Amino acid sequence: MIRVRIGDVESELRSINDSWINQQINCRRTDGQNVCVRVFIQQNNLNMILSTPSCPTESSDRRPTKHEQEIFDYWEKYGLNKGQFTSGDLIAFLKKVKNI
Repeated sequence: MIRVRIGDVESELRSINDSWINQQINCRRTDGQNVCVRVFIQQNNLNMILSTPSCPTESSDRRPTKHEQEIFDYWEKYGLNKGQFTSGDLIAFLKKVKNI
């Protein structure tokens, strides 16, 4: 299962669409808020939480597996490790990892 939390609103990936993501991010930015996005991936042998920079820090003491590192690399590739990511960046990432 993949879940997405933007601010304090969370939903399963299968229940959301691009418009929902755009609305959640754009409304917060219009209100002058920092946008915290967390993606929770719990399927196959993955149990991950990915967070954008404006989220409170959570860290892990273990090294990621090869497959987890691949997901982290996509997160970075789509710019979600930077403060000025776009809703399009998040959508592209989610489409990439949707079929893990």
